[in-house]
Amino acid sequence: MKRIFTIGLVLLATATFSQTKEELKEQKAEKQAAADALQAEADELQKQIDAFPGWKFGAFGTIGASFSEFNNWYGQGTPNNASGNITITVNPYAKLDRENYFWYNTGNINLSWVKFDDKDDPTDDNSFREANDVFNVTSLFGYKIAKNLAASTLAEYRTTLINNFNDPGYLDVGVGITWTPLENLVVVVHPLNYNFVFADNDAIFDSSLGAKVVANYGRSFGKLDFNSNLSAFMSYEDSNLSNWTWINALSYKLWKGIGLGFELGLRDNKQEAVNFAFKEWDPMGLEAQPTFENVDNDLQVYYTFGLSYAF
Repeated sequence: MKRIFTIGLVLLATATFSQTKEELKEQKAEKQAAADALQAEADELQKQIDAFPGWKFGAFGTIGASFSEFNNWYGQGTPNNASGNITITVNPYAKLDRENYFWYNTGNINLSWVKFDDKDDPTDDNSFREANDVFNVTSLFGYKIAKNLAASTLAEYRTTLINNFNDPGYLDVGVGITWTPLENLVVVVHPLNYNFVFADNDAIFDSSLGAKVVANYGRSFGKLDFNSNLSAFMSYEDSNLSNWTWINALSYKLWKGIGLGFELGLRDNKQEAVNFAFKEWDPMGLEAQPTFENVDNDLQVYYTFGLSYAF
């Protein structure tokens, strides 16, 4: 009798537990459905806010840092050392969109420093040295002449900040048209553009008249922010004076604006390739002096990956 009573209690407890678990699942489903509905309403309100004419400000980027120190760690080649790495990338923007005109301002900054101090070598450099050094700012003003077409003027400046500021520096100023076929895509075509080049070595770097093409696509996909910017100058005077830069940035939010960031930059610039070869050239050696004809113009590439923060 006691055994039957015990079995009955176990079955009753199991049934009660199962029923409670199912009820909790139903409650969770109801709460989740309500939360999804509220999130959909919030997303719709955000779309209306984004579509409202006026200034829009924002920025996202990548912040990364690492530091280490070893003392008497004999298993490695340098048992006593201190090292570190600091990386900062920022992609800010300020955009104004009115019924008859717009004004878009964007920037890209990518800076990093590295350090490796061999404590057993008193002659080595124990300070942080620059590694990445990119600075681009663009300002585009357009007067709308059709739904997706505007007469526009563009100013773009590119240089480095940490080392060799404005040597070289590039300033593009031109006029033409801007096409906005999609909500997040801006295509600039300026057939009349002057590329001012500032540099100490004016024997290699030269300003010229040409055409400017800029394409920018930026969009948010939920927690993912994406921005891609292509800037190209085609010289009418000499193809060796042409150049282009393509920068792509991704940021994925994990928690309260903190996430993972990735940035990839590509560049083609023959003047910079010749200038670098000239700096490395030994006049007393057997190699000929670097020129546009004998220097390979390899593709310039950089990438950055680390923690990101969306402002």
